[in-house]
Amino acid sequence: MSEAEERPGGGGPLAHRVPDLGALELLLAVARLGSLGGAAREMGITQPAASSRIRSMERQLGVALVDRSPRGSRLTDAGALVTDWARRIVEAAEAFDAGAQALRDRRDSRLRVAASMTIAEYLLPGWLLALRAERPDTAVSLLAGNSAAVAERLLAGEADLGFVEGVSVPPGLDSAVIAHDRLIVVTAPGHPWARRGRAVGAAELAETPLILREKGSGTRQVLDAALGGLARPLIELSSTTAVKAAAVGGAGPAVLSELAVGEELGMRRLVRVPVEGVALARDLRAVWPTGHRPTGPARDLLSLTRG
Repeated sequence: MSEAEERPGGGGPLAHRVPDLGALELLLAVARLGSLGGAAREMGITQPAASSRIRSMERQLGVALVDRSPRGSRLTDAGALVTDWARRIVEAAEAFDAGAQALRDRRDSRLRVAASMTIAEYLLPGWLLALRAERPDTAVSLLAGNSAAVAERLLAGEADLGFVEGVSVPPGLDSAVIAHDRLIVVTAPGHPWARRGRAVGAAELAETPLILREKGSGTRQVLDAALGGLARPLIELSSTTAVKAAAVGGAGPAVLSELAVGEELGMRRLVRVPVEGVALARDLRAVWPTGHRPTGPARDLLSLTRG
C-alpha cells in the first residue's frame, strides 16, 4: 500500500503540501488589496478566519507569507514568490472549471429519450413541445420501441430517460407513475362483435384469435397478465399503427390503448367492444437506471409529464 493510500482521507502527497484553492485566493486578495481585512471582506469571511487561514498556510509551507502591521499587510519576499505560483494555480483551476462547465453544457444541450410505442405516438409529442418552450437549445433524440427495448436502451446507457407501459418495472430501473391508461377491444363495424348486445367475457376473449402487439410490448404484457397468458394471436405486429390498420381492414378484433383509437372510434372506422371480467387498466411510467435520478433536461421532461 502506498503512502497516499495509508493516509486518512485517501489524498495523495500533493494534497498535504499544496494549500487549498480558497487559501490561495485569499493570499492573492491580500496581495492585491494590501489589507487582510479587505481580503477577508472580499472573500466573505471574518478577519480572524482570514488570519487563521494565512497562519495555517504558513505552517503548511514552512515560510512566512505576510507581514502584518497597523498600516496593513504586505507580502514577504517568500510570500510574493508564492503569490506568483498561486496565481497560476488559480488560473488553471478557473480554466478547469470552465472546461467542466462546457462539458456539462454540452451534456445538458441534448436529451436521449426511449419510449414505448403508445407513449411515443400519443403523449410524448406534447411533452416535447412543452420542453422546447422551456429549453429551446436542447436537442432531443427519440428511440421508439417496445417496453423491453426501452429497458435495454436505458441499461446500456443509450438513453437518459425512458417511458414504458407494462404491468411491472423492468429489473434494474427505478420508476414514477406519470399517467394511467386502459386497453380496449376494438373491431371493424362489420365484425359480429360490433353488433352483439352483450359484453365479451374473459374466456371468450382468450379463445378468440386477436390482432396483437408483439411479445415484449407493454400492451401485450397487460393483456397476457389479464388473461393468464392465454391470449391467442391471429397476427402479431410491432406497432400500434399496424395493429389499427389490420383491425380497420377487418382482419379481426384488436386490443389497443384507448389513447390510440380516439379518431378511429369517432369516425366509426372501429367500434369499441364491451368486455367484462378482464382487468385492462395500466399505469404509464417514466423509468431510469436504478440509483441515477434524472438530471438536467431529463429531469425537466419528467416534471412536465406530471403537469
